[in-house]
Amino acid sequence: MSEKRPSAKHKIDRRLAVNLWGRAKSPFNSRQTGPGQHGANRGKLSDYGLQLRAKQKLKGYYGNVGEKQFRRYYHEAIRLRGDSGQHLIGLLEQRLDAVIYRAKFVPTVFSARQFISHGHITVNGKRIQSPSYKVKEGDVIEVREKARQMALYQMATELPERDVPEYVQVDHKAGKATFLRVPKIEDVPYPVQMEPNLVIEFYSR
Repeated sequence: MSEKRPSAKHKIDRRLAVNLWGRAKSPFNSRQTGPGQHGANRGKLSDYGLQLRAKQKLKGYYGNVGEKQFRRYYHEAIRLRGDSGQHLIGLLEQRLDAVIYRAKFVPTVFSARQFISHGHITVNGKRIQSPSYKVKEGDVIEVREKARQMALYQMATELPERDVPEYVQVDHKAGKATFLRVPKIEDVPYPVQMEPNLVIEFYSR
């Protein structure tokens, strides 16, 4: 993997002033300022600033989902009945790259994209190469046999810093995961507080 990726995600941590993925190696653990020479915290944020920060955090966490696609998730979330913020989280957690990250098949959301686009993943026996593919309840996600020998896969399954959440059932030996249900925000193991309702407010301005 290129060196650009880790530095990109470390930059996100520093820009948003949080250890977004709860990683032991985040530079935010030792350097709690934003990137660049004016990294110091700049006063209290306005309502718009808080909403923007909430959007950047959520977008960044899922590997910097493109703006066009993220807006589409917003429109889908507000069309569904009930809490739009909860629906937004559910839609993001149904992304195939998010599911294989949750299943600990890969160490980061960034490597999840690469893993999928290189053809290492099947859903219900069919090879899928789109990281944004929408996983449904009961879908079986599998790492192809060759990819299970990769150091990346083996390292990810042994990561001590995060656990597989209960809405994903995993057998690492078989390289298989089942997406049991769409989670609610309280089920999702975010290392930092996410505020999807502020994201909904941001887009509905």
